[in-house]
Amino acid sequence: MLYLTRRETFNAGHRLFKPEWSDEENSRVYGKCSNPLWHGHNYILYVTVKGQLNPETGFVVNIKTLSKIIREHVIDKTDHMNINTQVDFMKGRIASSENLAMAIWDVLDPHIKFLGIELHCIKIVETENNHVEYYGN
Repeated sequence: MLYLTRRETFNAGHRLFKPEWSDEENSRVYGKCSNPLWHGHNYILYVTVKGQLNPETGFVVNIKTLSKIIREHVIDKTDHMNINTQVDFMKGRIASSENLAMAIWDVLDPHIKFLGIELHCIKIVETENNHVEYYGN
């Protein structure tokens, strides 16, 4: 089994909050990340897939094909957007990196399977000190 990782980046704004809570309660739970005027990050996304080597191509998957899928289904929808209000696959979810990683998995998984390989991990680096890794259900 071989593992291949593609790195992509996007810039996006968000606010951590639950609409049914008061601003005070959101601030108590989420701190500065619940600023009603939003804040943003320069996210780094790592998508790791796994599969067998295709002896004809020498690839697990063509990295250009993988990058195109990630860009079309994730980067184009998140880059310079508000995750809370503009990213369709985040509707109804708290805009945490944890939820973002799980949502990106849900978006990419069928497209990765179509290529005959498996999604192994979604890693999102939110800041130099914080990152999330999700390995599926």
